[in-house]
Amino acid sequence: MVSESRDVDPEETQEWLDALASVLEHEGPSRAQYLLERLWAQGWVRGLHPPGLNTPYINTLGRAQEALRPGDPWMERRLRSLIRWNALAMVMRANDNQDELGGHIATFASSATLYDIGFNHFFRAPKDDFAGDLLYVQGHSSPGIYARSFLEGRISEKQLENFRREVGGKGLSSYPHPWLMRDYWQFPTVSMGLGPIMAIYQAHFLKYLINRGLLAEQGRRVWAFLGDGEMDEPESLGALALAGRERLDNLTFVVNCNLQRLDGPVRGNGKIIQELESVFRGAGWNVIKVVWGSGWDALLEKDKSGLLLQRMQECVDGEYQSYSMHGGAYTREHFFGKHPELLELVSDLSDEEIYQLKRGGHDPQKVYAAYHAAVKHQGQPTVILAKTVKGYGTGHAESVNKTHQIKHLDLESLKVFRDRFGMPFDDDTLAKVPFYRPAEDSPELRYLQERRQSLGGYLPQRRHDSPLLPVPDDVELAPMFAAIERPISTTMAFVRLLNILLKKEGLGDRIVPIVPDEARTFGMEGLFRQRGIYSNVGQLYEPEDRSQVMYYREDVRGQILQEGINEAGAMSAWIAAATSYSVNQLPMVPFYIYYAMFGFQRIGDLAWAAGDSQARGFMLGATSGRTALNGEGLQHQDGHSPVLASTVPNCIAYDPAYAYEVAVIIRDGLRRMYQKQESVYFYLTLANENITHPAMPDGVEEGILRGLYQIRTAESGHRRVQILAAGVMVPEALLAAEILRDAFAVQAHVYSVTSFNELRRDGLEVDRYNMLHPSDPPRVSWVTQQLRGQKAAVVGVSDFMKIHADQIRAWVPDVYHVLGTDGFGRSDTRERLREHFEINRNYIVVAALAGLAERGDIGRSVVADALQRFRIPVDALYPGRA
Repeated sequence: MVSESRDVDPEETQEWLDALASVLEHEGPSRAQYLLERLWAQGWVRGLHPPGLNTPYINTLGRAQEALRPGDPWMERRLRSLIRWNALAMVMRANDNQDELGGHIATFASSATLYDIGFNHFFRAPKDDFAGDLLYVQGHSSPGIYARSFLEGRISEKQLENFRREVGGKGLSSYPHPWLMRDYWQFPTVSMGLGPIMAIYQAHFLKYLINRGLLAEQGRRVWAFLGDGEMDEPESLGALALAGRERLDNLTFVVNCNLQRLDGPVRGNGKIIQELESVFRGAGWNVIKVVWGSGWDALLEKDKSGLLLQRMQECVDGEYQSYSMHGGAYTREHFFGKHPELLELVSDLSDEEIYQLKRGGHDPQKVYAAYHAAVKHQGQPTVILAKTVKGYGTGHAESVNKTHQIKHLDLESLKVFRDRFGMPFDDDTLAKVPFYRPAEDSPELRYLQERRQSLGGYLPQRRHDSPLLPVPDDVELAPMFAAIERPISTTMAFVRLLNILLKKEGLGDRIVPIVPDEARTFGMEGLFRQRGIYSNVGQLYEPEDRSQVMYYREDVRGQILQEGINEAGAMSAWIAAATSYSVNQLPMVPFYIYYAMFGFQRIGDLAWAAGDSQARGFMLGATSGRTALNGEGLQHQDGHSPVLASTVPNCIAYDPAYAYEVAVIIRDGLRRMYQKQESVYFYLTLANENITHPAMPDGVEEGILRGLYQIRTAESGHRRVQILAAGVMVPEALLAAEILRDAFAVQAHVYSVTSFNELRRDGLEVDRYNMLHPSDPPRVSWVTQQLRGQKAAVVGVSDFMKIHADQIRAWVPDVYHVLGTDGFGRSDTRERLREHFEINRNYIVVAALAGLAERGDIGRSVVADALQRFRIPVDALYPGRA
């Protein structure tokens, strides 16, 4: 049904409006809201549909609803001006002398008031037993946060001078990076889109800890500062429904709607605020729009015709950008000039006064009122959509399309900036763009320190140390070290280990199992009843499998985080758990188990952010390997997750073959992360292929952890090879060794390679040491130590791309042939797949014989005979191109 485009009965319309005004005046907003809802309910029954999820293009809070801002407005404006200047100076000085180190002026210029009100009145630091609020700072705004810390005395002028000059450890990172500024930044928020989803799951995880009774309810709040252009990232909006569904009233988004992204308008032909309002309202959020500054209040009150609101509604963002850029006279002509009544409305205002009519995000009173309403609101997360001007106050850089890239202001723009914000520089000094900090006992700095002390201290700040957790001993892990005769997969071996860990006092309640809707695939459904699946409302229904032992049990105190078919969300929950030791001083041990193919490949940016965050925990890529997961095909078969894991500097990746290897590795991870407090995280591949698991041999723990140890010793003989096999290829390698012995009189040492990645790291460190210490006795890599002295060809094989095993070539002391699964996966049996990818026992034998022939130990005819014996098609296309 289409609504009327014009008012056919103004008198009747006015009667309805008068009735609404009377109810508001005499009975209050609650009664008026109730009546409107009843009217719409009747309208639905009779076939009427509401116009959408948008409210008018004005502030959500009327002037009468605004909480009044406390404090000293003049002093706060003065401090805000100083912060603006130092942020500007920092970026300009970083780009002097042709260094061009980058940085961004315009973003913080548009959002200075949004941060300032928070720091002066709302953001609470950790103090005593209070753990503090959590800030996700928009990456491009970092200069402004540094500038505030400079005034606080936390950052020196020398550090400001070294903005984006980090080598040597005395500079400031370009964006929020906890890895680079370990006492300062709480969370990384770049690349764009990561801040929103991580903030949502941080708030979600705080509620999880509170509901499980592990964390006291302190009213802490997660604040996430975002850009309107950033909201186009799928991660920015993809988890909004979770926040709405779980009523995360500990979460506030502040979206800086300056209407511009890097190249131009965000929605030049529309309204980004209205678009975002509908999205957030639809997801169950409380939406507060801060569109217009206080100067517009009187105009709206004087506008009896409704034309001003109509004009506000019909203008698109591209026009609003032009009004900011071209000034008051242009705005009078093109905005107000459309209707004579609107021109009359501003007839007593000069062009300069029209230009000074602020956007809401630049009005401290409007921003304060919005923040105050947000923290008082219960039962919903809140988003504040604050309209601002990109490059606000920067003269010629204000609102131009290229403002995001501007690193310098010309002298005239600097003069405008100086005069507008009252900086105490003459023209000669101004040209040098100096930093400026008033005396320690100045009124400005006294006020600044007073405000922060009233809120507990300084933010951002990051804490390091946390209580230690116990680690299982050999007795507790004995079932994992013993032989397991019934064939099981390493996935099931991990589930057995997880049950042992869950029962350990002091550790079990800190474990956070996280699954993206695949627990049954991984054999974890037994935990449903034992530990419960977390739900903020418990279980409001009786599950259909209630009569079964392993029924689907949801519980407000549930331990399992079942995040649905949502790898990005599950990874964000994992990051929140993996950084709890710092955020909450409460170490948690997250085990995130998922389809390996949908890990690093799908959430690589979040895996990188986890490293930056100094996350501590375990990621487990189940159903890993290109051929171990038979039947699923191209998009499911993982042949490269350890390769991708190797790109994260503090990710320790393993590809275990046996149950005891899994136990040794995870115990070492617990020891390193939760006792030694190393800022690393572990990735383990797990397979779904059932094999028998031998008992752990004596003396192999060091080799398991360093990446390689021997599991089969060659018998005596003059023709020998060494086979390095990883994960699911270990059984194939052992069978290949028997074929070599029985059919070709070749003896084989077989090694289990638990981590090609760690072997490479060790080799690189050894090489570096030897290069830098020429006078010292040369060190020897672990690979070389284990293989040298055998005078034997070497074969490396894994269920991953050839580059995975090939990365240790520099330290293999003999002829080295590598087998792997280059190319796209496909559906078939494991046997057929391993034949296709040329990694089965027969290909291992051929590779070993080829290595011997290359060394001159046998003739090449032996290789030809083997190819014929195994019926290997020598003219087949290379699988990596097939």
